[in-house]
Amino acid sequence: MSATQQDCPAPFDAVAAQYDEIFTASKIGRAQRASVWRELEKAFHPGDRVLEIGCGTGVDACFLAGRGVQVVACDSSPQMIAVAVRRVHEERLQRLVQPIVLRAEDIVTLPAHSLFDGVFSNFGAINCIQDLRTLAVTLYQRLKPGAKVLLCPFGPCCMWELAWFLGHGQPRKAFRRMGSQNTARIAGGNAVRICYPTVRSLKRMFAPEFRLKSSKGVGVLVPPSYVESWADRFPWLFSLAVKTDTGIEHWPGLRDLADHILLTLERRAE
Repeated sequence: MSATQQDCPAPFDAVAAQYDEIFTASKIGRAQRASVWRELEKAFHPGDRVLEIGCGTGVDACFLAGRGVQVVACDSSPQMIAVAVRRVHEERLQRLVQPIVLRAEDIVTLPAHSLFDGVFSNFGAINCIQDLRTLAVTLYQRLKPGAKVLLCPFGPCCMWELAWFLGHGQPRKAFRRMGSQNTARIAGGNAVRICYPTVRSLKRMFAPEFRLKSSKGVGVLVPPSYVESWADRFPWLFSLAVKTDTGIEHWPGLRDLADHILLTLERRAE
């Protein structure tokens, strides 16, 4: 671990132990993750070597490893990586998954001679990176031509969030994603700076090194995770939302109103 990483606080350490219980194992978490996994299966294949940015507890890395994909799984939180290491050992995937404590800003320190077949980042890790333009250049230097980059940030305008918080008389929370910069407080009172880039701005920041191939909404009718109580109370409505999302997740306009937006980019040739 570099001195830079040691000096940088890892605010998500505070939620590492509860993350799988709160999100991964929840109805909403499983539904949104399944939507992302469908795209991961299309993008990456057995024998590929991919880099994961913000791997959290290692759930996605193990999913890909179970399909023969090698994953270098990075996260800035030592506690998240500790949970990921346990998961990798429990599932006996040490040969395919390498969890390491590494911030996105320090990907440039990875060996330049060993190129990746792809990159992915799930569920908002990209929203916590302040300099996405520098990240794009770094990834271009670490990827093979034609490599896929799958990014799944929080969207800038979530239909569910607007309706939920306006209905609960909390307009500030309803419109919180529409500011250029926000500060979120997580467990323990740790503050994290978050931005909510649009698809258009992400496309611009990753050009000209990458071309945008597609985008889809993850959680259009399926709500954000803090609405789990609604999913438990109305299971038939939640099941309908999950089924409907598979048909509308690529629709222009609607996909931009989802909780997350999954972008698939492709590295251009030299």
